[in-house]
Amino acid sequence: MLDLDTRPVPDQIGYLIMSEDGAVLASGGEMENDEQSANIISGLLTLTESVDPAVFKKRSCKKISIVYEEHSYTICLSNKKIYVVKRRNGSHQNGGNDVEGRGILA
Repeated sequence: MLDLDTRPVPDQIGYLIMSEDGAVLASGGEMENDEQSANIISGLLTLTESVDPAVFKKRSCKKISIVYEEHSYTICLSNKKIYVVKRRNGSHQNGGNDVEGRGILA
């Protein structure tokens, strides 16, 4: 299993590692013991499968990104596990800052 404590993703501020059924196997940072986020992410993955089975085959979606102004979530499916990384968005990732210091997503 990927060790996101000792080998974090750049700008990582939290992570979850879940089983396919949504059980939290490991967590850390701002997402430590975050069962609520685990349930939301599990529901989101279930939703992708129910939109149109002809378009989204079971577990055909391998990566989902949810981007907010200051942070983002990257959800990846690999080896029957769900990896979720919460990352801080820097100005180098989002095209710069506006007058008030908030990121502008391009």
